[in-house]
Amino acid sequence: MGAGRANASVEAVFREERGRLLAALARRFGDLDLAEEVTSEAIEAALVHWPAEGVPPKPGAWLMTTARRKAVDRLRRDQAYAARLAVLQVEADRAAPAPPSPGGDLPDERLQLFFTCAHPALPAEDRTALTLRCLAGLTTADVARAFLVPGATMGKRIVRAKNRIRAARIPFRVPEAEELPGRLPGVLQVVYSIFTEGYAASLGPDLQRLDLAEEAIRLARILRRLLPGEREVAGLLALMLLVHARRAARTGPDGGLVLLDDQDRTRWDRALISEGTELVSVALTGGPPGLYGVQAAIAALHDEAPDVARTDWPQIAGLYEVLRGLAPSPVVELNHAVAVAMRDGPAAGLALLDALAGEPRLQEYSPFPAARGDLLSRLGRTSEAAAAYRDALALAGTEPERAHLRRRLTDCEGP
Repeated sequence: MGAGRANASVEAVFREERGRLLAALARRFGDLDLAEEVTSEAIEAALVHWPAEGVPPKPGAWLMTTARRKAVDRLRRDQAYAARLAVLQVEADRAAPAPPSPGGDLPDERLQLFFTCAHPALPAEDRTALTLRCLAGLTTADVARAFLVPGATMGKRIVRAKNRIRAARIPFRVPEAEELPGRLPGVLQVVYSIFTEGYAASLGPDLQRLDLAEEAIRLARILRRLLPGEREVAGLLALMLLVHARRAARTGPDGGLVLLDDQDRTRWDRALISEGTELVSVALTGGPPGLYGVQAAIAALHDEAPDVARTDWPQIAGLYEVLRGLAPSPVVELNHAVAVAMRDGPAAGLALLDALAGEPRLQEYSPFPAARGDLLSRLGRTSEAAAAYRDALALAGTEPERAHLRRRLTDCEGP
């Protein structure tokens, strides 16, 4: 086998197997640092051996065997590790490894790692960073770029999270059935946070971070396979697929923002829309609607409409009313007001927005004054609309948003 082909095979295996390998090792040894180190060493060993010997029939099992041996060697040499972990148990595991899961090389223990990385004892920003590092396989530098912070800052954050897991003895396990309803929303929120940063970057030159959005979808697909009976997992995956389906139409050739009203719907990804719509049915069947299922249903109504005018705004407004009961928040109220404006006219929507004017969490949220600017403009109140657009411009985080708001402001101010 040529070196190029072998390296491509290693890269593909690393992508597919790394999370499973890391999860299995973390559960077995109870130490994320050790698991990461020996996972990396096993990959490095593959880069040495596979070009000469060929990729083994079960590459994941090969990597696991190699990583376990390296872990045992490390524990024999390092008394600090040996004091924390039982070497005899490690050697017993080496002699009698866990049987492979049906159809795979390794038991798939990523679900344990999901719940460990998203444990409520960790600060929210640490949960997201650790999930990207451990389950998405991003380097610390990649995660730092995603958060737009220096690499050293992110490195400290990830170390802090690992230390907290170790100090608090957070277990590498899936919660019991009675615990799952309380813990699963935190896992889903971490994945959705990754997606939202990819869909609409908080800062920087680009509107979208497609790499992050696609990684979140990949993680949601893993969760869907591991928890097929959880309707909110289906709802989250549906929501992300239906929103991501519009990615090609959300920016123009120059990278500028294109609003939903103006998007070329022929550029929407119909395969993702079809898959997402099917998952909406799963999410909304068999019990009360969930947070992500309702949001996915709203996204599906947008995606199925031939244009903005023929969108089912009454049903969308009704679904936002359901969402207000499930997860009340100022952002939900804002979106509900916009839907009401589309259903009942801009004056009705503006009245709802004005009622939110004192909400502290909307004071630094640029979509709020931008929405007011749009409705004021539609009512012919251009000077007030211009003031609202100036407020939104001061809060916008990305250059495409700022460019869009400057155009709207120019339209209001006139020549």
